[in-house]
Amino acid sequence: MKSEAASPTAARAAPADSFEEYVRRRSDGLVRLACLVTRDWEEARDAVQDALISVYPRWSALDEQGRDAYVRRAVTNACLTRLRRLRRVRPVGDPALLAEAPVSGDHGTALADAAWQLCADLPPVQRAAVVLRFHDDLSYADVARALGCPEATARSHIHRALKTLRARCEAGDGDD
Repeated sequence: MKSEAASPTAARAAPADSFEEYVRRRSDGLVRLACLVTRDWEEARDAVQDALISVYPRWSALDEQGRDAYVRRAVTNACLTRLRRLRRVRPVGDPALLAEAPVSGDHGTALADAAWQLCADLPPVQRAAVVLRFHDDLSYADVARALGCPEATARSHIHRALKTLRARCEAGDGDD
């Protein structure tokens, strides 16, 4: 029995446990991130699963400080790949299903719905950049790493998205 505890299989199980713990801890947030990019819960879950499948073989080689950024980039890439395959943006059937995070009061819910509707028509890469910058509160450098582009390009995506959103707000498209 002692030989089983010291077996090579037991030593190999440790990284898998670490990966499993990470997935347990972060999967809800990763799915929310993916949903904000894809605008579809099922596509989001599938994108996160695809990303985690691609990350798993490299998990033990990843630096602990860089794991979140690496996983976030993998999820973002999986979302954008899925959207490219769809060749169109699919509307969400019930926007109320998007916000599982508690929002205070009806006013907060109305603002979240309005923000969601404004962002929904952005091109996928711009929407991903806005979500990473403002929802996940990442720096421009981190957004660039997640999107796999230079920082200037990430800034440009966000700038264009904000310009579009401002124009829509000024035109009154976001008002009830």
